[in-house]
This record gives sequence, C-alpha cells and structure tokens, in this order.
Amino acid sequence: QPGQAPYPAQGQPPQGPYPGTGQLGGPGPYPNQVQPPYQGQGSVYGHPGPTYPGQQAPPSVGSQASQGAAGRVVRPGTDQFKSRVEIRIECKNLINMDIMSKSDPCAVLMMMVAGRWEEVGRTENVKNCVNPKFSKSFVVNYFFEEVQKILIAVYDIDNTTPQLNDDDFLGQIETTLGQLVSNTPMTAPLVYKTGGKAGQGTITIRTEEIKEGMETALLTFRAQKLDSKDLFGKSDPYLEILKATSDGNWQVVHRTEVIKNNLNPHWRPFQLSLQTLCGGNKQQSIKFDCYDWDSDGSHDYIGGFTTTFDEMSKAIQQEISWPCVNPSKKAKKRNYSNSGVIYLTSLKVVKEYSFLDYIMGGTQINFTVGIDFTASNGNPTQSSSLHYINPHRPNEYMAAIRSVGEVCQDYDTDKLFPALGFGAKIPPKWEVSHEFAINFNPQNPYCQGIDGVLQAYYNCIQNVQLYGPTNAAPIINHVANFAAAAQREEPSKGAHAYFILLLLTDGVLSDMSNTKTAIVQASKLPMSLIIVGVGQADFSDMQILDGDNGVLRAANGEPAKRDIVQFVPFRDFRNSSPVELARHVLAEVPKQVTDYYKMRGMQPNTKPVQQAS
Repeated sequence: QPGQAPYPAQGQPPQGPYPGTGQLGGPGPYPNQVQPPYQGQGSVYGHPGPTYPGQQAPPSVGSQASQGAAGRVVRPGTDQFKSRVEIRIECKNLINMDIMSKSDPCAVLMMMVAGRWEEVGRTENVKNCVNPKFSKSFVVNYFFEEVQKILIAVYDIDNTTPQLNDDDFLGQIETTLGQLVSNTPMTAPLVYKTGGKAGQGTITIRTEEIKEGMETALLTFRAQKLDSKDLFGKSDPYLEILKATSDGNWQVVHRTEVIKNNLNPHWRPFQLSLQTLCGGNKQQSIKFDCYDWDSDGSHDYIGGFTTTFDEMSKAIQQEISWPCVNPSKKAKKRNYSNSGVIYLTSLKVVKEYSFLDYIMGGTQINFTVGIDFTASNGNPTQSSSLHYINPHRPNEYMAAIRSVGEVCQDYDTDKLFPALGFGAKIPPKWEVSHEFAINFNPQNPYCQGIDGVLQAYYNCIQNVQLYGPTNAAPIINHVANFAAAAQREEPSKGAHAYFILLLLTDGVLSDMSNTKTAIVQASKLPMSLIIVGVGQADFSDMQILDGDNGVLRAANGEPAKRDIVQFVPFRDFRNSSPVELARHVLAEVPKQVTDYYKMRGMQPNTKPVQQAS
C-alpha cells in the first residue's frame, strides 16, 4: 500500500518464515505430507568431498538421471539430424502506403506451433521499394511427417517499435513448408487477412536444403575508380551478391553497407557460408553488382561481374580483381573499358561446425537453476501461491525445472546441478539474500539430477521467508564467474564447457539496469540464459532482454557480443506438453553454442580413439 514498506513487519520469525512451519529441518507446513510430493526423488546431496566448483559426483541414487525424460523430450541439437531448409523471399508490386515516398517493406515469417502462430524471424527493412528482394533468409527444420503451417506477412515499417500492430499491413500468404519445398520457386498473390487480394502484390518464395558441415568464407572487398552517378557529388556505392537459382534466376544473398560519397570504397569484412554463396558448388556462377545508393530507392546501377568460388579462392594467396562492367554503357560506347575495378582483398575459408560436433568432442553443458523466492509469489501455505506444493501436480516452477532440466541433464556427465535462490530471507540469520544455495550448503550447492533439484526446492520453500526485491543480476554474475573461469582454461582444454542458466521469476526485475549489464558481460562468455516467467504478471518489459528485436545494450551503451537470452512466459505453455516448453526455450541453444566458439575461433575437441580390446 502507499506509504508502507513492501514487506511490512516481517522481522526475524521465531519459528520459521510462516506461522506453524517449524524450525529449519522441522516438520513441513503441509498436513499429511510427510513425504515429498513426488515419490522416489531421493534426498538433497550434501555429501563430503571437494568443494564447489570441481565437485565429484556421488554414487547415483534415486531416479536414473541419465534416462532423462523417458523419451518425452527432444534434446537440443538433435533436430540437426533432420533436414534444414533455407527460405528466401522477394515481392513485386506491393501496395504503396507512403504518400511522399514508397513503402519500406519487411517480411515476417511465422510457423504454427501448438495451435498458435509463433514468429520465426524478420527480413531486413528495405527502404522506398515496392519490389523488394530481401537478402536475409530464414532457416527452419523440415519434418516430412508433419504438416508445418507457414504464414509470411509483409508490413510497411515506418517506426522502431518491435510490435507490428502499428505498421501498415501489405499482404500475406499462408501455406505449408511441404508445399514450398515441392514447388520452389513458388509465386502467389498476397492477400489481406480477410482473404481478398492485396492489390497487385505478389510474393516469390525459394527454398533450398541446407547441407551440414559446410564451409564459411570470410570476405573483404574494395573498389577503385567507380563511375560517379551523382550530379553534385560522388557515388554512394554498395555491393549486391547474387546466387544462381535452379529456375535460372538470380537470388540476392548479401548486401554490403553503403559507403557515402566515395569512388574508392573499402567495405567492411563479412562472412557467408558456401551454402549461401553458391549452394556448396564451387563451380557455380556468382554475380556481383555494384550500385549507387539513392535515398528515394532508385539506386543506379554502376556495373558488375560474374565469377565462381573457385576463381575467388585465388584471393587466399593474394588480392585479385575484376572489371566492373555496365553492359548498357559498353553497348553505347565503342572505347568503353569498365566502370571501375572491384578487388577481393582477402578470402579465408573456415569449416562450419555443428552443435553435435562440439558435444561429440566432449563439450559439457553445465546447467544451473535460479529460482525467485520473492514475496510477490504469495504465501506458500496457500493454494493461490505460485510456490504452493500440491501433492497431486507440480507448480509452475517445478514443471519448468523438470521440462527444461531433463533435456540439459543428458549433456552433463556428472548430473550435478547448482540450484540457487534469490529474494528471500534465509536461515540462520534471516537476512535477505539474492544468491543462496537452495540446499543451504553454499560450499556445495549441487543437487543430484533434476529430481535432486526438485527435492531441494521442496525442502527450501518450507524453510525460507519470501521477501524481495527481485534482483536477478547476482545469480547471472554468479554463473558468469564460472563461465569466465572455463574461458580462461580454453587455451589448454579447448571447447570443454558451456553454461546454461535457467532463471525462473514471477515478475519484472527490480534491477533491470544491472541485469542488462550482467547479460552484456555474459555474452562474451560460454553461457546462455533462459528466463521463464511464472504466473500472470505483465512480462512485456522482459522481452527487452531477449535480443530478437535488436541488440541488447548495457547501461553504459556497450552492446551484447551475441544474443544469449531466451524469454518465455510459462502461461503460454500451460496447456501444452512439457516437450513444447523445452523445445521452445532450448531451440536457440545449439546456435548460441556454435556462435560462441566461432567467435572464439575454436574447433571442437577431438576425443582420443579408444583401442578395441
């Protein structure tokens, strides 16, 4: 209430955090619940031995952790055994929604998951263009045995807000992935949500299977003596790279940045997989076009050339060049030579490694749980509390821990998971802590398997006093310290350890600025953060932490090195199977792992070959 402290008159309880709950280790508050709500879960392991970190595994007891979810869940990365498909989009004759200029289109790809549309991603925003050829593609898993519904909607984006309901709708198409792969390229009219045609607008969708284990090319281009296309200044050149398609056309796969007012530009280095560049065929033609950028979208063609990756590979040894030729100028001018020269300054080819390459090389996935014990969860003795222990069904905290944890535990050989809490007063001094072991053993916060984590949680909720505020940064920094230690060991141990923190909270964070800074620092480390929002709170502010709609920045403006956060509200999956929650929140982890080791320039470790006996 206004004028009152948020957690009034809680003091130091004489008997424990809630009346009648007894002292630490005493009887629990729930009548007739002398046993944990889930039978056979074993006990919390406070076994002797080396202290955290580096704790050795005790003998396995209770449930068989290595069995995971008994086939219920899908491991992250196993989808790589399935086919993966790249989707590319272009449109023609879009409705022009801007009065003084042309539309600024962006295509949004959605897929049907558990009966609702989920956004997969967005293309770039093409300025002042009603015939866009989007360079950004989408990669999705293809399952022959499933009807995978797809919706592609095109919007005129005139603002910086992430939501689409304040942007002009230009049309959509609803189809299936099966139809796309069997009819590539597929061209169809764009329609309104009501079903009528959206003017004369059409969409063309091309699909191509991605071959695993491909190489990536790191490319650096420059140009000299380009034609000047501007009346009162020099050209503003950019390069467009196009791949030959199976239907005899050219598909844009990359655009460089624009270099303003410069006829001798040096473009920033960029990387493209050979799959993207030439479909993995090094003799396939690749087209390079150079344009003079204009703000009204009427970019002027300077010239171009066609080559192959085999020819480009000469740049591994030394810089090579091609004349930039404009065919229409060549036809008109007898003594025409070129419109400039484009140089490939350097080319480096590196192998693309998959998530499974690292796992099979011995990379360990270290799973940590962080649980919100703030007072806003409600009194655990009451059934309305998010921490209420119902003997017949798990609460949302327990369900999320099990569904996500049972996937991760299969990738951790010792099956020992640190489980931490924040936002509670804890025994024996009843001081607020934002980073405590839920088994009350700070020297050894490890729990044996996911059942051990749930057992520790069950014991903890009876012996702490929910308080506040909701500060997440300490636990993020806690795990980041171990990730940093693992990073320091990489010169000798290679790609040996990656950390995943599952953070469960019932509301918006009180330390959002500190949390952003912690995440930005963690983005440099072998670490990912999964945040699950529990309960009915408004989690819109939490979406900021998920970098899907832009780069997350710390309070000082420092950008994240990579996107390491996935946030979901648990309520979106309350009526789904545990498989769906795990699949959703862990889907990005394999790429986050490979992106980290790519950033570090690290190959998977090679396991020693065991001699047959």
